[in-house]
Amino acid sequence: MINEIHFQFASAPEAYRFLNELTHWSKAQVTAKLFKSSSSVSVSYEVDGSGFDYTISDLDDLAQQYGGEEI
Repeated sequence: MINEIHFQFASAPEAYRFLNELTHWSKAQVTAKLFKSSSSVSVSYEVDGSGFDYTISDLDDLAQQYGGEEI
């Protein structure tokens, strides 16, 4: 199953920093792109059905480091 989550940032530079971080992210294989504006990001990934999936929690934590929040 593919899961998609969207994040909003205060400015475009923070969104780009978040995108850059995801290109080198080792916790999960994700696809990220700008969403609706230069300050929002869409992230999608395939859910691993073998147990509890921490990916959304990890993405939320990472987004908070850059001042972002889930929308």
